[in-house]
Amino acid sequence: MAANGWFQIAFFLLLILAVTKPLGVFMARVFNREKTFMDPVLRPLERLLYRVTGVDENHEMRWTEYAVSMLLFSVVSMLVLYVMERAQAFLPFNPQKLGGVAPALAFNTAASFTTNTNWQNYSGETTMSYFTQMAGLAYHNFVSAAVGIAIAIAFIRGIARREMETIGNFWVDLVRSCLWVLLPFCIVGALALVSQGVVQNLKPYDTVKLIEPQHVPKVDASGKPVVSSDGKPVMDTVTEQTIAQGPVASQEIIKEWGTNGGGFFNANSAHPFENPTPLSNLIELFCIFAVSSGLTYTLGRMTGSPRHGWAVWAAMAILFLVGVSVTYWAEARGNPLLAVGVDQHVSALQSGGNMEGKEVRFGIANTALFATATTDASCGAINGWHDSFTPLGGMVPLVNIMLSEVIFGGVGAGMYGMLIYIVLAVFIAGLMVGRTPEYLGKKIEAYDVKMAMLVVLVFPLVILAFSAISAVEGFGTSSISNPGPHGLSEILYAFTSQAGNNGSAFGGLTTNTLWYNTTGAITMLAGRFLMILPMLAIAGNLARKKYVPASLGTFPVTTPLFTALLATTEHVAATAGVEGKAARRRMLPILRQTLANYAKLGAADSFSGPIIRGDVGTVSRHLRILAGNLPLQEVYAALAKTALLYLPSKNRRKLEKILQSKPESKLKKKKRGLLST
Repeated sequence: MAANGWFQIAFFLLLILAVTKPLGVFMARVFNREKTFMDPVLRPLERLLYRVTGVDENHEMRWTEYAVSMLLFSVVSMLVLYVMERAQAFLPFNPQKLGGVAPALAFNTAASFTTNTNWQNYSGETTMSYFTQMAGLAYHNFVSAAVGIAIAIAFIRGIARREMETIGNFWVDLVRSCLWVLLPFCIVGALALVSQGVVQNLKPYDTVKLIEPQHVPKVDASGKPVVSSDGKPVMDTVTEQTIAQGPVASQEIIKEWGTNGGGFFNANSAHPFENPTPLSNLIELFCIFAVSSGLTYTLGRMTGSPRHGWAVWAAMAILFLVGVSVTYWAEARGNPLLAVGVDQHVSALQSGGNMEGKEVRFGIANTALFATATTDASCGAINGWHDSFTPLGGMVPLVNIMLSEVIFGGVGAGMYGMLIYIVLAVFIAGLMVGRTPEYLGKKIEAYDVKMAMLVVLVFPLVILAFSAISAVEGFGTSSISNPGPHGLSEILYAFTSQAGNNGSAFGGLTTNTLWYNTTGAITMLAGRFLMILPMLAIAGNLARKKYVPASLGTFPVTTPLFTALLATTEHVAATAGVEGKAARRRMLPILRQTLANYAKLGAADSFSGPIIRGDVGTVSRHLRILAGNLPLQEVYAALAKTALLYLPSKNRRKLEKILQSKPESKLKKKKRGLLST
């Protein structure tokens, strides 16, 4: 690792911090329909769109109408893209005379771009015409991102509004997202990328002669190497090269600003026509986080609690720094499988570390940063091959997606995903310490938690079900080119990426098959819409509630404690080994009874468990179990100590003593004894 690499990572985060407030204020003004500097140009265009489409911009929607409008828009958009792909051979702007896309692949691609996933089972430069790229894929890059922003704003309105049945107008939020938040910035950004050398034209591909003929392995239609009867690879002699080009810059900028991720070329942002210079790399990195970071301040401004917005931002930033630090460290230390004596250190003559699958013009630090950012967000764009990372370096992108990509996250999707974690964190923490489960003046009740748990359970259910089938059936394993444990990782990453609407992949898995095209499309649709609907239900329920002024019993959501609890909740959600149905069966009766007791008796009289019973043995066992995870043990001890301040507990002094000492696990105690010996 080099100081220059750490400086670039720190500079990137400071750049995101600097833009958070101004962009957040701007978006709050846009969606509160306050005046902005863009209104003189965009407001007449907005009115024209409403007149043409018959939208009443003053009509407010309940959450059910908002959800139906969103679903209908998405279904129609998906069907239009599917038809466009199938008929592209007959449509204009197709200089390479590319044929129609196969039915299964067209279905997968239509689902992918409708859900903001942009998973690609094809090479863009050899499959999609310019018309499909511009009118189909780039269009969906805008509107799928706008849908995500609209859902996040609706959720924020649900928190901010009091005793109201409505959460806004989907069509107005969609139009304003496109016209104010996405389009102007993308025009400027595309020009900036063109200035760096990103291609933007409608010319046919160029064919050039190679200076020296190249011998390359011959592959079949599925992309697998062809071998002769004696088992040796069949070689082809290549004397020409086709240089693909097209309207790249206009799609490149929205794929990052809208956290879409689908590349014009198969190599994505590692291709020099998509990402030619270190400055273009920084621009694209900045675009991945900018809107999502700004939405944290929008949350604070629209709810009247800017400190809470910064607390959410801080939680996201901490988790981001942990991920990028681990990835950078793992990749910079090199490949442990190389022979002893191979120099992998940074020097004036070499980059050092594990450079496999990385562009020399970006190096390890910028590749680790890009991989972390693109999987923290639901972007999926890549400037290096995740499949070539070290095991620990490749684990971080996978874990980031498994966290539902709420570490800044996709535009809108990261914000409403984080709000689900907030609802759960506030509810559980409030119950643990006997405080009212409230969030910014709204009581968090059983209905809200049920909907939040639906969101949490959809994700692992879809991933694990399809991954398990693919790992044991021939139609799944036949696509693996890296058999063994890494083949399982490739399958797991594929379904995780699609369920999380990310779009990045481990290489080595051939997914352009009927099985993977179909199950992948189902996974992407479930990961998008089965998570959005419960979120809108929570938003509608919160909007109807009365505002409850903060009191001594209210759990604060603007403090470092809240930030730490939120990060802990995400960690537990990602690592817990209890199967969802079993956990629900065990916890729901306790939660329901606690809520009922609290409503009837108040906090002190409704408290139950080992603390109020003075059960020293149970508390000791809890602490020993948690000894393997010291941060969680500290949280448990701190909450238990707080409870002792308010409860008439038995064995108070014994409990205080054991909470102060925090017993070690048997394994840890044994290790300490051996070291002492």
